[in-house]
Amino acid sequence: MARRCAVTGKGVQTGHNVSHSNIKSKRRFLPNLQVTSLMSDSLKRTVRVRLSMHGLRTIEHKGGIDAFLLDAPATKLTPELRRLKRQVTAARAAAS
Repeated sequence: MARRCAVTGKGVQTGHNVSHSNIKSKRRFLPNLQVTSLMSDSLKRTVRVRLSMHGLRTIEHKGGIDAFLLDAPATKLTPELRRLKRQVTAARAAAS
């Protein structure tokens, strides 16, 4: 499982630890990834997604996971979220 946010694409970055004497050693900056359960109104169930906190705030700003998926182009989504988007659109079509 890659250390990458499914929504924003944030991943691992590299840099240096710099000591007081200016000796540099390599280090990694890891994104703040959390496995969260989001409630999908269309599917009437929770969906587990591995997101960064910035991605979670983006989803909340858009109005939930369903609104985010319907608004986002499929080319910018991970395969996991593309499959979820297809399920949400099918559930919305069946409900109406």
